[in-house]
Amino acid sequence: MTGYTTVIGLEVHVQLATKSKLFSPAPAKALGDPNTRVHPVDLGLPGVLPRPNRHAIELATRAALVLGAEVQRESEFARKHYFYPDLPKGYQISQFDRPLALGGTVPIGGGRSCRLHRLHVEEDAGKLSHTGVGTLVDLNRAGVPLVEIVSEPDLRTPAEAHAFLRHLREVMRFAGVSDCDLELGSMRCDANISLMPAGSDTFGTKVELKNLNSLKMVQRALAYEQRRQAAVLAAGGRILAETRGWHDELGESRSQRSKEQAPDYRYLPEPDLPPLVLDEAFLARQREQIGELPEQRRERYRTSFGLGDHDVAALARDRALGDWFERVVTAGADAKSACNWLLEDLLPALRERGLALADAKVSPAKLAALIALLDAGTLTRTTARKVLHHLLAHDVSPQRALAELALARIADEETLAPLVDAAIAALPAAVEAVRAGKEKALDALKGHVMRQTRGRADHEVVDRLLRAAIESPEP
Repeated sequence: MTGYTTVIGLEVHVQLATKSKLFSPAPAKALGDPNTRVHPVDLGLPGVLPRPNRHAIELATRAALVLGAEVQRESEFARKHYFYPDLPKGYQISQFDRPLALGGTVPIGGGRSCRLHRLHVEEDAGKLSHTGVGTLVDLNRAGVPLVEIVSEPDLRTPAEAHAFLRHLREVMRFAGVSDCDLELGSMRCDANISLMPAGSDTFGTKVELKNLNSLKMVQRALAYEQRRQAAVLAAGGRILAETRGWHDELGESRSQRSKEQAPDYRYLPEPDLPPLVLDEAFLARQREQIGELPEQRRERYRTSFGLGDHDVAALARDRALGDWFERVVTAGADAKSACNWLLEDLLPALRERGLALADAKVSPAKLAALIALLDAGTLTRTTARKVLHHLLAHDVSPQRALAELALARIADEETLAPLVDAAIAALPAAVEAVRAGKEKALDALKGHVMRQTRGRADHEVVDRLLRAAIESPEP
């Protein structure tokens, strides 16, 4: 932005992948009928006491470790007071001046990283739905465990904010901390943005942006707010410290309320919870659970499997996908073939059927067996795809599917020769084009043969027979 330097900081809430809530045994999944997954602890009813979910603390610690943050051996829960219908207790159990972790970094590309200020654990609030007859309250989400990751104001462009969130989502998924599904709300982001004169080191007044439900939406909202603030300042106006909601359909932000400060929340230590103390043995176990991270996996796929950057990026975007690919290779398939069949054939076919990889009838061993049939020449690429689709619908082996579909490859020249002659007779223009040096025209002739054999003809045999017939002197 000409004349100004943009300053961006992010506050990201990541829902931890636990079965139960942070301080109660109620299910942590917020879906289902409204207000059916609520416990007296979530409502703050008299006589109930919160009890920390150990698995939530484990996942929060792993999140801190993968980000290079310094996990505090002793941290403390606090009450954050505010009155809102989605907060039945009148306060949120969070952390304030003694968070779980401090520091850390997130790479944003170009050799740059964004520093992290802190990472703390807190419970989620409920959900409000505004309708024509009033506002409806669903407390299923109240008490779901979160980590809030707060960046330093190191980001300078909306694109850097997008890169920050993309990397954060990737490592959280790999570490098993969260599925980070923005559409379902398991990863949510608030962005703070301000402008200061170019060359200055004094930050301007920051505005908080909310209602950001995708990575692209964060980038669009920040770009709009960047332009809006620059226009206000250029006209001699001043920026108000406020919270603004993003309306993606309108492509604009709108003022919601003035920005609260920490004193407004009246933080105080949570009297019902002792300090959270983590020993070295606990931290060591969490480091072991993290396993291989995305960049380590990408490098291994380059060196061990000889895959290119495109394949490596696709396979390493998700731990489960990469693990599935490796099981195909372990079952005997060539790495490149396994990668191609997984990314170009199996995943698109599953998406068409609305299925996840884990739910497919095709196992890694079955895909490896299918690739083996193709490599042995028993199947052509076309018939192998037909077998794959059959496997997705029937729980049978590739060999059984081959027999059921009668798709064995035809490589016998005596069987294929009449079909080649028929193709030449049917497509004289293509024949003349090939004789004139237009190799592309040969594809039409091959296609004619393949259709007649339902894709079972051996491509190399068909190619050889066609060329021999076309090059032979006409009678």
